[in-house]
This record gives sequence, C-alpha cells and structure tokens, in this order.
Amino acid sequence: MRKRSLAHPPVEAVRRAFTLLELLNCRRISSVNDLHKDTGLAKSTIVRLLDSLVTLGYVTNDPRQGGYLLSSGVKSLSSGFCHDSLFVEAVKPLAQDLTKRLKIPIAVCVFDRDAMVVRYETDRDSQMSPFHPGMYQRLRRLRMLTRAVGRAYISFCPDSERNEILDVLRVSDEPEDQIVHRADEVEEIIAKVRRNGFAERSRDVEPKSSCSVSVPVFQGAEVLGAIGLSYFTSAMPRSKALELYLGPLLKLGKDVEDRIEAIRQAPAKASL
Repeated sequence: MRKRSLAHPPVEAVRRAFTLLELLNCRRISSVNDLHKDTGLAKSTIVRLLDSLVTLGYVTNDPRQGGYLLSSGVKSLSSGFCHDSLFVEAVKPLAQDLTKRLKIPIAVCVFDRDAMVVRYETDRDSQMSPFHPGMYQRLRRLRMLTRAVGRAYISFCPDSERNEILDVLRVSDEPEDQIVHRADEVEEIIAKVRRNGFAERSRDVEPKSSCSVSVPVFQGAEVLGAIGLSYFTSAMPRSKALELYLGPLLKLGKDVEDRIEAIRQAPAKASL
C-alpha cells in the first residue's frame, strides 16, 4: 500500500479493508489463511472485514474454491479514474518541486475535443509567473495550433488522432483555429516541433509579454498530455530561457513517464 503524509492518521478499519482488497487483487482467489499470513491480522478480524466487503458488493465468497475473490463491484471504485487522473497524480509533486527550484510556473494540460485544458498549475507557487494566479485556468481552453501545449500534443499524437483533431478544427469558428486552413503552415509547425522535441507558443497570440514552452508526456506510444512553462520576454531572451528551462522541462516529462509506470506497477504490499 502506498503511503502518503496525512494531517490525520487513516481510520484503521478502512486501511485494513483496502489492504485486503489490494491483496485479493494479487491472486485469483485467497483463503482467510492466505490473508492472515500476508497481514498478520487475526483470522476473526479478517473474516469480519471480508463479510463487510461481501455485503458491500466488492468481494465474493466462493466455498467451492475455498476462498474469496474480487467481484465486479470493484470496477465502480475506478470508474471515475482515468488516464487524466493518473497523469495529474503523477505530475503534481514533480511540477511543484520544479517550480520551487526554478521559481517558474508549470501548467499540466490534457486534450479535450478541440483544445488543451489545464488540469493543474503551479503559478500560485511561483514568484516569476507571467500570469496572475489562476490565469491558466481562466484561459480555460488552449488552442491546438497556436498554444505551446496544443502544439506539443498534436505534433506527437498518432497520425490518426491528429487527422481527427484537424478535421474538428476545420469547422471551428475560433479565431486561433483558422490557421488550420493554411495546410503548409500547419505541416511546418508540426515538423518543427517534432524536430526540436518541444513546442513554443505562437508570437501572434496574447499575452505577447511572455512566451511559453511545452513538451509532451508519453505512456508508451500514447500522448497523455503536455506540460509547459511561461516566462517574461522582458526578463530574458529566448536563447537564455531555453538554456535555463528546456532541459529541466524535458527531464520533468521523462520523470512523469517513469512515475506513471511505477504507480501502475506498484505491487500491493500490506503495511500492517
């Protein structure tokens, strides 16, 4: 079981119940004796917890096979958890750490239909944010062909997905989407981003007092989203900004990928 620092200790019965669920997830079927050996809990305690989980619909008791197994009810526990949730869970502490070190705001974005949506940002923790706190959130939807995070995503997503996105943008009334009708320019943007390994915001869109840089985050061949940062153009030239920030941003992307993989593969371990 992964541990986190909490303001208050977990309720013991809840912690034990979830430990049993994690252990049941590791085997096709588990006996009370198996769970006793795994946890060290008294068998009577285990039976009471299992009875509660059976009543709640998360566990089934199969006497013919001599043990307990998960029921389909456990699917409801993850129905609201998706790739986006895992992505944000993995990136948050790493983005916070990078902002503390570089004093620069980080935005964490995912794709939604025709734009990138900010799921998390550290601008409140940055003393050098080009935006007022929450500005990323107020922008709401960052366009795919003009904003750094959009360019990073569309340039590295699979060809089939990219074509679908472009089809959607072709019927868009959004001013920033009209570049889609200039096919040669779109191709050059995508080729440049893929060649460089990062994307930058178009200089034709606001706020022109700052620039943004973004990189994609992968899980295998799939692009989960994009992370980006912004800096004041008056504070430093582009070359200096890329020298200072691009390396750490690329490393952040790779660290997020590694952390996502670690979260997915983390074995259930009893901590009792």
